[in-house]
Amino acid sequence: MFQLAHRPVVDLHGVATDAGASTRGCAMGPEALRIAGLPDALAELGHVVADHGDFRSSPATGGDQRNYAGRRQAEVLALAAKTSAAATASLAARHIPVFLGGDHSLAMGTVSGVARHCEGAGKDLHVLWIDAHADFNTPGISPTGNLHGMPLALLCGEPEFGDAFGGAWRGRVDPRNVTIFAARSIDRDERRLLADRGITVIDMRMIDEIGATALMREVIAGVGGGHLHVSLDVDAVDPSIAPGAGTPVPGGLTYREAHLMMEMLHDSGRVGSLDIVELNPFLDQAGQSARLLVELTASLFGRQIMARTADLTHDLRAASALSARL
Repeated sequence: MFQLAHRPVVDLHGVATDAGASTRGCAMGPEALRIAGLPDALAELGHVVADHGDFRSSPATGGDQRNYAGRRQAEVLALAAKTSAAATASLAARHIPVFLGGDHSLAMGTVSGVARHCEGAGKDLHVLWIDAHADFNTPGISPTGNLHGMPLALLCGEPEFGDAFGGAWRGRVDPRNVTIFAARSIDRDERRLLADRGITVIDMRMIDEIGATALMREVIAGVGGGHLHVSLDVDAVDPSIAPGAGTPVPGGLTYREAHLMMEMLHDSGRVGSLDIVELNPFLDQAGQSARLLVELTASLFGRQIMARTADLTHDLRAASALSARL
C-alpha cells in the first residue's frame, strides 16, 4: 500500500504475451507503455522504479506442433508460474509489483502470487477488476476458448479447470472479495456463474445511475485494512479515447471518470499491486491508448492537479470562500 508520505520501490514486470487472446499484438504492450513514459512518470512522482524487463515464454518444442490451442495454454501457464513468483517476491520485499501486459490471462499468475503473499501474511486480498468484460468464463462455457476471458474464474477456484492449471504457483481469491467495475459485455452463462458465486459486478448502467464516485467509495470501504489488487484493462475506458484494445466495447468510462477512480484509489492507501493489460499497440492510434494508461497509472500513484488535505470538508470550505471573493 502506498501514500504520499511513503513511496516504496515500484517493480515493473513486462509480460510480453498475447497467447490468451484471439487478436495478436498485446505482446508489444509492455514496450509501448515504456515508450509512452511510464517509468519516467513514476520517477517524477518520487518513486524508485526498478524495471525488471519482460517475461517471455520459451517456444514449445516436441509434441504436436499443430496443436495451436495447446501451445497457447502452455505459454500462458508457463508465464503464470513466473509472474506468480515475481509478485510474491516483490511483495515480500515490501515493493509494489506492477505488471505490464500482455493480455489479461497474465492475471492468472500475477494475482495468484499476490494471493499467496496475502495468505502467508494473514491479510485479506481484495481484487478490483476494471474491465468491460467479466473474464469469468470457464473452458466449458467459454464461447471462444480464449484464456484471457477466464482468469478471474480460475482465481476464484472454479472446479472445471484441470490439473494442468494447478501447481505451487496458483493462489486463490475469495469471490466475495472481487469487484468487477465498468462491465458492459458479459456472456449469458458467465452472468449466471457470477451471480451464483456472489461476485460484485458494477456495470455501466450502475455507474450512469449512481455515479463512479459513490460506487468507488463503496469499493474502497469494503477493502477495510486488506490488500487491494487493481487489474486494469484498457477496454474499461471508452474506445473513443482508448482505441488500442483488442476487444473494444462502446460506452465505457470517460476520461474524467477513469482518472477520478485512480485518484480515489491512491487517496485510499489500499492499493498494493497492479496489472495494466490488453494494450494492443498495433490497434492503437499514434500511442493514444498507451499515453492514457500512463496518465491513469500516474494518477493511481499520486499525481494530483492540486495538493489535497486529508479533510475534504476543509477543501470544500476553502473553495467556497475563494468563490465568494471572486
